Amino acid sequence: MQTKLTLRLEEQLIGQAKCYAANVGKSLSQVVADYFKFIATDKVEHPSVSAPITQSLRGLLRNSKLDENDYKKYLEEKHR
Repeated sequence: MQTKLTLRLEEQLIGQAKCYAANVGKSLSQVVADYFKFIATDKVEHPSVSAPITQSLRGLLRNSKLDENDYKKYLEEKHR
């Protein structure tokens, strides 16, 4: 049985979540339901399972020319 859930979140976060849902071809309700299912699982039993958003980001930079030094440079400039 499905029921309605009301969440109060920052508008920007809702916008980002809607964009994410559209990009993965799901409704925002389905994204939330998937996440609730994920956090309800026994993490000891599934230690290698990542959150859905983390899974969607895996391999994103695989073909990029960025390396660890680029990241260090970025952090140095960010924290000046």
